[in-house]
Amino acid sequence: MAVDGKLLSILVCPLCHGDLTYKKEEEELICFADGLAFPVRDDIPVMLEAEARQLTAEEKVDR
Repeated sequence: MAVDGKLLSILVCPLCHGDLTYKKEEEELICFADGLAFPVRDDIPVMLEAEARQLTAEEKVDR
């Protein structure tokens, strides 16, 4: 199963309220503005800053 498309269309970064990019293979929602990757667990986005990981410099360039 995948994250619902309608849900993805309304989700924004909880910090900057910017757009998110869904990376299906990594199961993450990416905020390039803040350089954070929010995990998707069991098809549920975890939109907590404490659960997000920092993007590497390479990931920030490889949009």
